[in-house]
Amino acid sequence: MPSIASSIPPRARGMAMLTGTALVWGGMFAVVKPLMAGFDPFTLTLLRYGVTAPLLLLLLWAVEGRAALRLEGAGLRLWALGTLGFAGFGLLAFLGLTLAEPQHASVIPALMPLIAVAVTAGRSRSWPAPRALAAVGLGLAGVALVVSGGAPALLLSGGVGRGEGLVFLGAFAWVLYTLGAQRFPGWSGLRFTALSCALGTLSILGLEALALALGWAHWPSAASLAAATPSLLYLTLLASLLGVLGWNGGMRAIGAARGVLFINLVPVTAFAIAVAGGQVPAAGEIAGVALVIAALLLNSLGAAPAAPRPAALAGAGKRPCPL
Repeated sequence: MPSIASSIPPRARGMAMLTGTALVWGGMFAVVKPLMAGFDPFTLTLLRYGVTAPLLLLLLWAVEGRAALRLEGAGLRLWALGTLGFAGFGLLAFLGLTLAEPQHASVIPALMPLIAVAVTAGRSRSWPAPRALAAVGLGLAGVALVVSGGAPALLLSGGVGRGEGLVFLGAFAWVLYTLGAQRFPGWSGLRFTALSCALGTLSILGLEALALALGWAHWPSAASLAAATPSLLYLTLLASLLGVLGWNGGMRAIGAARGVLFINLVPVTAFAIAVAGGQVPAAGEIAGVALVIAALLLNSLGAAPAAPRPAALAGAGKRPCPL
């Protein structure tokens, strides 16, 4: 007798997975912000990936076998990419969140597809297509409105935007990491993510040791860890581990061009949580979120092929998750 899950069309399952993942990621910023009172960004990054990396390796072993754990001579490249993605994005995002509002920080990941357009154009030394260029401009304008609360001129004074700037640098690092996955065409998304995360976590461990020595970090007490356990479980199990599975599975089911649109739910969820907590967003912030969503729609829907080839859809499902 078929299960309920098997009776659901693959496209519907993919949309459900991407929706759930985006909602979890949108809530992550509100969950992490209170942790900053008792955890420094270095230690929090280590706790996040120090738990996630072993779980990913165990999952990889269970799904693809011991042979998938082999580095095949690519250890140095995987370490560099893992450091860029997990140490770079993870640490910069948490550093930025110490200065930024959760709902503001959540808008930045929605720019990742547009950042990828700019990086790809820079590497090829050619201008993006007019539609993509317009999308990048709209996205940046939207972020400027959100970060400044509807008054972009404040960005010139340096009084706002520092935290969001750090998150943006982290997003840029993650885009470079994601584009680096193209050098592993024969690997599954799970294998690339698990091995690069494990090696990148070694760099996070080194940064934590340095930060402890310099007094920039401190190891929390057992009581602090116990009190923060629910939030840490959300961060590691839901946002990281299940986020990888949900995002990759959803992208494989419906394709990258459509699947990436679900990243828009991240800032929408974060703003909804802020409103539920009593924070009323300014009109400029709402307009900024709308511009970011419009930019991603313009870039993704305009570039989506009418009939994607099976090979293209298979490759799209191998992309690591953006958070």
